[in-house]
Amino acid sequence: MALHNLGYPRIGDFRELKFTLEAYWKGEKSLADLEAQAREIRYQNFQTQIKAGVELIPVNDFAYYDQVLNMSTLLGVIPKRFRQDAFDVEVAFRMARGRAPSDDGHGCCAGHGCETQSKADYAGAMKKWFDTNYHYIVPELEEDTEFAITDTRLFDEVAEALALKQDAANIDFKPVLVGPVTYLYLAENKGTAIPKLSRLPALLAVYAQILQRLAEQGVEWVQIDEPILVLELEAEWQNAFKDAYQTLAQSPVKLLLATYFETLGDNLDLVCQLPVAGLHYDGLRGAKQLDDVVELYPADKVLSIGLVDGRNIWKTDITDAIEQLQDAKAKFGDNLWIAPSCSLLHVPVNLEVETKLNPELKNYLSFAKQKLGEIKLLNDALNGSENEKGHEKALAENRLTLKAKANSNLIHNAEVQTRLAKLDEIPLTRDEPYAFRTKLQKARFGLPLFPTTTIGSFPQTQEIRQARRKFKNGELDELDYIEAMQAEIRDVCERQERIGIDVFVHGEPERNDMVEYFGEQLDGYAFTQFGWVQSYGSRCVKPPIIFGDVSRPLPMTVNWSTYAQSQTDKIMKGMLTGAVTMLQWSFVRNDQTRETTCNQIALALRDEVLDLEAAGIHMIQIDEAALREGLPLKQSDWEDYLYWAVNSFRLTTSGVQNDTQIHTHMCYSEFNDIIEAVAKMDADVITIETSKSQMKLLDAFVDFQYPNEIGPGVYDIHSPNIPTVEQMVDLIQKAAKNIPAERLWVNPDCGLKTRGWKETEPALANMVEAAKILRKQFEEKIQSA
Repeated sequence: MALHNLGYPRIGDFRELKFTLEAYWKGEKSLADLEAQAREIRYQNFQTQIKAGVELIPVNDFAYYDQVLNMSTLLGVIPKRFRQDAFDVEVAFRMARGRAPSDDGHGCCAGHGCETQSKADYAGAMKKWFDTNYHYIVPELEEDTEFAITDTRLFDEVAEALALKQDAANIDFKPVLVGPVTYLYLAENKGTAIPKLSRLPALLAVYAQILQRLAEQGVEWVQIDEPILVLELEAEWQNAFKDAYQTLAQSPVKLLLATYFETLGDNLDLVCQLPVAGLHYDGLRGAKQLDDVVELYPADKVLSIGLVDGRNIWKTDITDAIEQLQDAKAKFGDNLWIAPSCSLLHVPVNLEVETKLNPELKNYLSFAKQKLGEIKLLNDALNGSENEKGHEKALAENRLTLKAKANSNLIHNAEVQTRLAKLDEIPLTRDEPYAFRTKLQKARFGLPLFPTTTIGSFPQTQEIRQARRKFKNGELDELDYIEAMQAEIRDVCERQERIGIDVFVHGEPERNDMVEYFGEQLDGYAFTQFGWVQSYGSRCVKPPIIFGDVSRPLPMTVNWSTYAQSQTDKIMKGMLTGAVTMLQWSFVRNDQTRETTCNQIALALRDEVLDLEAAGIHMIQIDEAALREGLPLKQSDWEDYLYWAVNSFRLTTSGVQNDTQIHTHMCYSEFNDIIEAVAKMDADVITIETSKSQMKLLDAFVDFQYPNEIGPGVYDIHSPNIPTVEQMVDLIQKAAKNIPAERLWVNPDCGLKTRGWKETEPALANMVEAAKILRKQFEEKIQSA
């Protein structure tokens, strides 16, 4: 049996890639410095896998930004606005960020896009990689796009890896490519109506050239990732796989077709017939179909099965995995390969560096480096090895750890379980429907037509971040910290008063992150020091760990909100992050359903909502930025997910009085196919990100005849540009053509945390002025009517 890996984190143990990339973008390091750091990370990754006993090691899993962007530059899919005579890495950075360090002789910001960019060099669009929190740059297919090998970094990295074979026996390397059908599926036409699949023959010709060059370098196996095989594909895309792999089967290398994140569903028969040398299958997220895959896949081919989770951070039950693989071992023998479920890109690098985690909890965890040890143990135990006593001891320790976890008081809370068992006793609907509630709310708040508000956060200045950091490090005592944050709250209240905002927020100076802030105050959550994973480019996130039953020991926001309310006679919104978003942006425990965990979070938030209301906060916003992100990959599974996701929101909000107004906010999303679920949430007001689409995203609400109030964003907070009054008036007028004016709010697209005051204040002043103009226009219409 072969022991192999599908991909390894590329950021380095301590985010070395991030810091070097950002220094290069700012002009503080040279390209040679960046390339040297990249080589060192690749070398260390290879050595880590070699020492772990991995026999077939991935190459081309490294990327400065993302692997789909690397595939685009390899294939020559470079938009016109970025083309030049010869490829260099700065072309890739322009595609990802809109600029490169050499442009105009200065560096650039470290985010996606740049404040100095023009329309001619706007960055490529980003989307999430299936249902992960990793992002890729969407390939752009233009009228004159011609596929050709343009970027040779793949071949350079293969040569770099193969040189290590001289020093390490019994290892080999397999390049990793995004498959041609998945690549076309993810690509978008730009300014052309050419059917994407009509380009497949030309694309396959270049893939064939790539495979030939790899064979000439001495490569035997190539891993070719086709994750769209887990989607519910139309017939034309299923047929495309047949055409593609009939062509690629002629190549001189062996192809390992890799799928992950779900079952193959109706594509199983298709996959079994494809002329490839082997298949990798995700035995965890595809568990429901694992037995069918083992039964139907041809025994004379390689079947790789992943039962070590590449998407989560919990130790594997090795004994259970061995049991699951017995039938596959009997059928496939040495053709059964062992691997993680997917690339380890999606988990933190190394648990060893975590020195502050609870020791018991740490014993239940496994990061990328540790997962290599797990697949080695699984392989040895399944296959038999010379060190039989050693792996028997390791298996015994693994069983003891999992038994301890199953019975741990750290994880299991009887009070939470008792409350959860009585969930059916809690009504999930408000006392009265929106049509009745809105009359009471209008009487309570007395707001004008087109009321103005913001989404929650205001600019997080250096002083705010420094105060939080000093408090966390023990350099600032609690009373001084509270006074510092209260001073910031007073400041944002005064600014909103001067600007003329109708509904205030407290600005959230005390919050480092919309999930982490709440997770730090909930039982059942833990946080790492170095548990970073790459989101894209230099952007890394450190997801919280939901390890146990979730509960709220104390109120989390009440003191801040009530202090803010004491500073103004205006309405102050309470601000919370919703249960689904708390779930989606965390590593979630794997010993109960996600629905159960989500309900636990919702119960904790319900307590917070009721405490806010009791403290006099009668307008409360619960953000569900990640509601759509949680959709299963197969549309046939959406109904079940949306049912419990919507119910978790209603569980959070259903206890308030009719004259308390519940808001929710959703970031940029396509709402057409989930609008019914959004309506079932029954928020009194929903604010959405619509300015980039020029209000087109409102169409879903209009077509559905969405009955409640809506705040379509009137300006893009991701840009430093200050919108004019006229621009914002125009956007709201577009909205008011289809939605009654009395149900429209005026607000930015999203929170203002990442912006500076120099653009925030004038933008909000213009927004307030736009609302005044609209009121005058529509009040005159109402009077004349």
